[in-house]
Amino acid sequence: MTKNPAVLVVVDVQNGFVREESAHVVPVITDLVRRWQESGGDVVFTRYLNYAGSNFEKLFKWSKLMTSPEIDIVPELAPYAEKATAVVDKTTYTLFNKEGTALVREHGWTEIYVCGIATESCVLKTAADAFELDLTPWLIEDASASHAGQIAHDAGVLVTARFIGPNQIIKVGEIPASVLPAPASRLRAGR
Repeated sequence: MTKNPAVLVVVDVQNGFVREESAHVVPVITDLVRRWQESGGDVVFTRYLNYAGSNFEKLFKWSKLMTSPEIDIVPELAPYAEKATAVVDKTTYTLFNKEGTALVREHGWTEIYVCGIATESCVLKTAADAFELDLTPWLIEDASASHAGQIAHDAGVLVTARFIGPNQIIKVGEIPASVLPAPASRLRAGR
């Protein structure tokens, strides 16, 4: 069991999902992951892997994210993914496939802080599944985005709040210091 019951889950920040509409969160997530790892916290990355014959291909007519470089975690986060507690590959929306569920149980994580791409799909589904497994999910709103744009992101935040509770939607600066200590620059400024 881990001493810290919190884990940061970085959902699908992959080359194939980073577009003009979602690129702005990459530096936010990179800084968050850097600080989380520097404080000794556990970080899990997920990677969505599409496949021939998937429902995405059949129902959406979408055949992307099947090979590298689309499936690769963005270069800014790749060094952090190499040091992560785990990288969970998935063919579904959620972290909570068989491997992800076992990982959460094995480490004893009960606080699931979720960020990434896309807010209205894989981020939402991971947070909702954590809730249904009696874990405490948190959606980090300003560290999440949608490659479909701001309207889809806002819809994802709204629906996630309906699934897990409006108080579970937070910003990076609202993560408790017991989970993520404030940056040194804020500490020096006396904040």
